Amino acid sequence: MKLLLAIAPEQFRDEELEIPKRTFEEAGIGVDLASTVTGACTGMLGCIAEAAMTFEDVAPDDYAGIVIVGGSGSQEHLWGSERLRDLVRSFFEQGKVVAAICLAPVVLARAGVLAGRQATVYPSPAAVAEMKKAGANFLEIPVVADMQVVTANGPEAAAQFADTIITKLEC
Repeated sequence: MKLLLAIAPEQFRDEELEIPKRTFEEAGIGVDLASTVTGACTGMLGCIAEAAMTFEDVAPDDYAGIVIVGGSGSQEHLWGSERLRDLVRSFFEQGKVVAAICLAPVVLARAGVLAGRQATVYPSPAAVAEMKKAGANFLEIPVVADMQVVTANGPEAAAQFADTIITKLEC
């Protein structure tokens, strides 16, 4: 089993990548990193992560789910990515796990998969407005799971976010 981890090429939130990635690997789940570009991606706190592929290179059939990492770079680099939204819809329509943390749940909102669903997001005014505009039932709690969709509101929720994703994969 493998998960696709989507990160911004810069300013992703380090803990939101590192904690889930480690948790997944310890559970025997493979992970591949993808971004808008291949190569070194830089986190807000200095973490360097290698994106092996771009979103255009991803074959959804190769993965059990997609996990989108947050951080301030997600607003700049991921919110507007049409290919990433297409991937989210593809995973969702196949009944696979679709997850996002911090500012990244906005990608799910813009992909149209949160309408009528409970979800959370880092409570920036822009992110909350995007969630509500997309018809999400916004909850101010750390982690929300609604069917196969998992959202979390920031780095403090990273461990619970990862554990919830693993629970959804085992269903």
